[in-house]
Amino acid sequence: MEARLETITRKDTVARIQEIGAVAVIRMADSKKLLRVSEAIHKGGVSAIEVTMTVPNALQMIEEVVREMDDKVVVGVGSVLDAETARQAIEAGARYVVSPIFKAEIVDEAHRLGVAVMPGAFTPTECLTAQEYGADVVKVFPADVLGMAFFKGIKAPMPHLRLMPTGGVTLTNAGDWIKAGACAVGVGSALLDKSAIDAGDWDRLTENARTLIQSVRQGQGK
Repeated sequence: MEARLETITRKDTVARIQEIGAVAVIRMADSKKLLRVSEAIHKGGVSAIEVTMTVPNALQMIEEVVREMDDKVVVGVGSVLDAETARQAIEAGARYVVSPIFKAEIVDEAHRLGVAVMPGAFTPTECLTAQEYGADVVKVFPADVLGMAFFKGIKAPMPHLRLMPTGGVTLTNAGDWIKAGACAVGVGSALLDKSAIDAGDWDRLTENARTLIQSVRQGQGK
């Protein structure tokens, strides 16, 4: 795994995520379906996948998706609350670490191991502090509380901030978040329809992904 990571820089990872424009935040009780879910949304164009630590056997799932799809998708880990969890996930193959909070030890450990890190922040001060400390992208969470106006407001005096909203992003408003200043968006339940997953309706997930990416491309002006 170390040899693979050495060829993929933090900058490479962030650039690819920004190009894709959307990260699928996967939270699901039945981890046996995770690979199939990942394949379905990748088919629709969402090729950045964040496996949260709330998923049963999350580390094993990261290993499986990396093993089966690593040339196709950018796999990361989410809901990370400490440095040790970050280390374990990176060893399992995660290329980026996402946290709902800012904790210096998580940033330090991710960077020590050469992968990108996206800590959570809520206020303008927290966003700037996280990026100045070294965050590759700042996850604004929960973004639905703040709304798109917050992004426009905070980017006006600090246009250099790299912000990614999670919460409040839908299949059709993702492009509006991009226009408001997001470098990418994090999307969970809006993309990963629980009823579709329960029914094994992978085509619906693929269509959801296509709708999301269409919105993102409009926001990116493509």
